[in-house]
Amino acid sequence: MESGVRSVTEHVERVVALVAPLPVVRLDLVDADGATLAEDQHAQVSLPPFVSAAMDGYAVRLADLPPDGAPVTLRVTGDVAAGAADGTEIGPGQAVRIMTGAPLPPGADAVVPVEHTSTGRFVAGTPRAESTVTLARRPRAHVRAAGEDVTRGELLARAGTTVTAATVGALAASGTVVVPVRRRPLVAVISTGAELVPVGGALGPGQITDSNGPMLAAAVRAAGADVVRLGPVPDDPEELRAALDAAVRPVDGSAARPGADLIVTAGGVSAGAADVVREVLAAAGSAAGGVTDADAATVAMSPGKPQALARWRGIPWLGLPGNPVGAYASFELFARPAIDHLRGLRGAGEGLLSQRGNAERTLLPQRYLLGRVYLSLHAATAWSSPAGRLQALPVRLVDGVVEPAGSHHSLSALAAADGLALVPPDVEKVRAGDVVQVLMLR
Repeated sequence: MESGVRSVTEHVERVVALVAPLPVVRLDLVDADGATLAEDQHAQVSLPPFVSAAMDGYAVRLADLPPDGAPVTLRVTGDVAAGAADGTEIGPGQAVRIMTGAPLPPGADAVVPVEHTSTGRFVAGTPRAESTVTLARRPRAHVRAAGEDVTRGELLARAGTTVTAATVGALAASGTVVVPVRRRPLVAVISTGAELVPVGGALGPGQITDSNGPMLAAAVRAAGADVVRLGPVPDDPEELRAALDAAVRPVDGSAARPGADLIVTAGGVSAGAADVVREVLAAAGSAAGGVTDADAATVAMSPGKPQALARWRGIPWLGLPGNPVGAYASFELFARPAIDHLRGLRGAGEGLLSQRGNAERTLLPQRYLLGRVYLSLHAATAWSSPAGRLQALPVRLVDGVVEPAGSHHSLSALAAADGLALVPPDVEKVRAGDVVQVLMLR
């Protein structure tokens, strides 16, 4: 690795150290989907809360069923539907029609599925005139015990996990009404560059449409945060400072909703004469004010070598490169872990292994890839990788193997990609058949 160049792992650790989990709010369970739990959640009631039928059929006493499985005729004395109170006690030689989920009547200790009886099946709306039913075979019990699924007080969901639809279902069934979650982050996305024109704007000589702003805004939403877009901002320090100030102002002027929890800029972090982010960072501690903890870095990755970290009026600020593929790869490797940390997501594991031949080495810590699919796949074809840098190459999945999706700097390749192949800094040539680590994007 070049002197003065930091590794991807070191940079993402600095990024995550810049942010802290957001405050806890309490939400109605039905509004918490996608939020991160701030506390462990336990069942308020047992599930099921009573002994119930696991199938439509007849509630019976096992003592009335011959041990050899021979048919027996029992007298049907009533019906128990789901939602009903416990029925009348079943006596010797009796049976009760019962629906799935209905409470088992006193005296019964088994359910015979209706398809195993002379009735065959229940049909809605038909008379229930039979007073006897012939039961054949020795059935299984088909009874759910109280608390068979979950017992009261049992852990259902851990703090630091995302509330999913399945989580909502389990918590709702177990009696939870309100859940403590981390406040959803608000991320400000600012694209910079004198050449940029907003989407839909007419292009003049030397101008291009701003793609980084919409792309990164979409990535922020996909990462579970809200987004506010500002810019594109020209290469003017005062205009960038004005945009940064707009980002940190309370939303709609309300103190109840603070401004951005994280600022992400794209462009202006290289060493060029017009790199506006570097210019603003260089004013840290001066009368121009606003910037603290400025850290312009060279990171051993390609694309995405120039990076920057800082705080603007106390708010964490990540400066990503302007190259669209580099900006997107940087978002996935750096900005998304920062958003995960703001959300309070937690993970386990010390590292993801990159394997080539018999050599194994830590490539990226797993705690920075929460909730994402990271696969070891074979390369379908050979490609080169820059020495001393982690390569983030857009690849597509074809018949279980991966191949480059196009030029590693082109947006069309990124759009066609199923994932980013992450090639270690000490690998200069990926051969056909080599195992590569792929951070899946779809």
